[in-house]
Amino acid sequence: MPATILERRRIEAEFALNLMREMTARFGEQAARETLSAAVKEAARAFGRQLAADEAGEPDLETFAARLPMWQADDALQIEVLEATPDKLAFDVHRCRYAEMYREIGAAHIGDILSCERDGEFCVGYSRRMKLTRTQTKMQGASHCDFRYTLDPEDGGPQ
Repeated sequence: MPATILERRRIEAEFALNLMREMTARFGEQAARETLSAAVKEAARAFGRQLAADEAGEPDLETFAARLPMWQADDALQIEVLEATPDKLAFDVHRCRYAEMYREIGAAHIGDILSCERDGEFCVGYSRRMKLTRTQTKMQGASHCDFRYTLDPEDGGPQ
C-alpha cells in the first residue's frame, strides 16, 4: 500500500531538516530557504502535472475536489467545504496534522516551505486556469486555513 501524503511529508521533512542545517551552515539561512523553496515548488508543480495527466478530460475544480481525500488520509486535514462547483472550490481547514507534525519533529520553521508553499504551485501544474487565494494558515498560527480556488475561463489547460 502506498504511503499517504502525510507519511510522505514526514519523511521529506526529516530529510529537509538535515538538508537545511547543512545548507544554512554553508550558504546562510536566506539562501538555504530560497533553495529549499525552489525545490519544493518544482515538486509541487510536477505533482500537479502528474494528477492532471490522470484526468479523463481537462482538469477543473470538481475533479480536484474529488482528489481532496488524498490530502485528508490519516485524518491529516479536517475541512469544511463552503462551495464546490467546476469553477469554484472554497474550504476552511480547521485541523492540519501537517502543521502539527512539523512542530512535533522540530520543522515548524520550514513547515511553510514544505507544505503551505506547495498549494499554489500545485495549481500551476494542475491547470494554468486554477488560482488559489489564501489569506491565513494554521502553520502561521491562524485559527484555520482559508483555501479559495477559482478557475479562470480565459487561460487554458495544464502546463
